[in-house]
Amino acid sequence: MEHWITSLLALIGTCVGSLSGVLASNRLVNWRIESLEEKVDRHNHLIERMYRVEERSKSNTHRIDELEGRVHECEKPSSVPLC
Repeated sequence: MEHWITSLLALIGTCVGSLSGVLASNRLVNWRIESLEEKVDRHNHLIERMYRVEERSKSNTHRIDELEGRVHECEKPSSVPLC
């Protein structure tokens, strides 16, 4: 009879130990996943911001090119002033 009680207590201890280990591991995995999700969100936000910056940069470059063209037209010697 004592062997059965010892075996049952060993089984209960093993189950509790295994379950607590699985739960602790699960908490760690969930924390790491949440951390990675935050990093991905920050990265995606950066990509969106960089896309907007690149679009504005293209627009500004185009505007600068137009203004440089106007300056060169004004600097050309002509009988009729363009500026």
